Amino acid sequence: MSDSTPAGSSAPPLLDVWCELQCPDCRTALADLRALRERYGDKLELRLRHFPLERHKYAFAAAQAAEEAAMQGQAWTYVEAVLERVAELEAQGEPFLVQVARELGLNAEEFDTALIDGRHILMVDSDHAEGKAIGITGTPTYVIGGERLDGGTSQEGLRERIEEIADRLLADGKD
Repeated sequence: MSDSTPAGSSAPPLLDVWCELQCPDCRTALADLRALRERYGDKLELRLRHFPLERHKYAFAAAQAAEEAAMQGQAWTYVEAVLERVAELEAQGEPFLVQVARELGLNAEEFDTALIDGRHILMVDSDHAEGKAIGITGTPTYVIGGERLDGGTSQEGLRERIEEIADRLLADGKD
């Protein structure tokens, strides 16, 4: 799928959010993501992209679970719920991912089955490969308007920079 928006298109600017659900820095970034969604609503599309890191034992399973949540229409709700409780994920592993689905009223049996049958592995692998290809090494990393912003070292000023780019893209789209 193309990340560029054709001139004159009414599609909102796209913010790719490269995330890992066992990452403490991604947990810290939640406040910024919520603020961006509140400020822009549907004028800015936030797209979850997976970049599980090898050092986090349950990151790959969590990415698959997030894809199952997306299939059930609750991607960001699920992502936020897991990120808010990273310590529980680290302690409990995959059963915690199914538990969160159940708490959110999702079909927990489908989550369990998805983690067993691997139906979302290709999506997670594809995101990870694309992330590596564009130079992503850690999470969170944001890509908007062709610019990559690395939040893995510091969140300082990132939301403001994203807002500057989004505002420019929105203004450019109104010609």
